[in-house]
Amino acid sequence: MITKKPLVSTLVLFLSLFLCNPMSAQEELPYHQIPDYPEDYSPGNVAARMIDGLGFRYYWATKGLTQKDLEYKPSEDGRASIETLRHIHGMSKMILNAADATPNVRVENRPELSFEELRKETLLNLKAASTKMLGKQTKDFEATGVVFQRGDQESKYPYWNLINGMLSDCIYHAGQITLMRRASGNPIHPKVSMFNGKLRD
Repeated sequence: MITKKPLVSTLVLFLSLFLCNPMSAQEELPYHQIPDYPEDYSPGNVAARMIDGLGFRYYWATKGLTQKDLEYKPSEDGRASIETLRHIHGMSKMILNAADATPNVRVENRPELSFEELRKETLLNLKAASTKMLGKQTKDFEATGVVFQRGDQESKYPYWNLINGMLSDCIYHAGQITLMRRASGNPIHPKVSMFNGKLRD
């Protein structure tokens, strides 16, 4: 006589497979599409929207990268894609820290993150930075800025420097990743619309 597997066991197996599926976890990352825009053009909302634009570009520039893509470099002395992603990751921390002027402290012998960890942390940093900037008014920017701390010495720069510095730099590098993955034979999703901030129908 054939006995049917209990329903509970089947459900447990299904949930285990679903929760352990890395693709399911990956889809939960922010910036699969750009968030709805704010109701007004306050300075904090504009800054947040710029960060969201970067997040959306980075999400799709990095989605589905293979080991071949990560190792690709445009020339012998050029920077490989994975090195560019580490650079973006470091700047994403600065973008987050600038929202409340948290000092950037250099850490020696930092453990090297995998591509998946780099991608996740970068996207989460950008989302957190955008959330912190939302709703800020001009007076609130006095408590923002780029701060570098080296031992007892501290140097601070206004949020303006972040906009033309790290934020613009990250957008530039996201474009490089898009270009290099095309060169290595793995272009981004063809339906990505940067203008609309989502996939075209």
